[in-house]
Amino acid sequence: MLDNIISTEPSDPIINRKPRILCLHGFRTSGLILKTQLQKWPESVLEKLDLFFPDAPFPCNGKSEVEGIFDPPYYEWFQFNKEFTDYENFEECLKYIEECMIKHAPIDGLLGFSQGAILSAALAGLQAKGIALTKVPKIKFLMIIAGAQLKNASWAEKAYSIPIQCPSLHFLGDHDFLKPYGTELLKSVENPMVIHHPKGHTIPRLDEVGLETMFKFIERIQKVVSDKEDVVTV
Repeated sequence: MLDNIISTEPSDPIINRKPRILCLHGFRTSGLILKTQLQKWPESVLEKLDLFFPDAPFPCNGKSEVEGIFDPPYYEWFQFNKEFTDYENFEECLKYIEECMIKHAPIDGLLGFSQGAILSAALAGLQAKGIALTKVPKIKFLMIIAGAQLKNASWAEKAYSIPIQCPSLHFLGDHDFLKPYGTELLKSVENPMVIHHPKGHTIPRLDEVGLETMFKFIERIQKVVSDKEDVVTV
């Protein structure tokens, strides 16, 4: 499965290199689909980032919502019940993402959409607790598109019992069914940046305000990657 990784061009030299981001796609889609979806963003944004698009470890085990829009194959990160409270293959998923990060090291941050966004936010907290991603460097930032918290009580307690402290950018759609849950996630994050958009459960185009916020966030994470950002302790 790791051979199916899709990446953009190689990163710049280690000095002032681009932030390297592992991009986690939505439920029953694929890395290629997420790469295609992100083409809504202007080249002026994408050219500043090194993006890697793995397929999730498990083949689609049911109907995909993107059938007829994007071609198969489709994949899923883990499985869950109708209430989203019981998970299957969740620990296997976490190990697989760690393998992806090792393969494409150094990975600086995570970008996720939908199920991938839920995972990305949770991984930062789980790593801080020493529960996941123990073989890779600390996640430096997050980009969360249509995200939410885990609803499994045990995993949620592990992931969000302390605030997520790394820089994070969150996309909230006015007509996204996950918007209330994405808003709730913000309570578990320190100093999040937010882009609001008028669409639903999708990766949005960036309007003038969204683009300005995006560039501010990229400037911030570039400083983090270059180890030039001032660290303030309280």
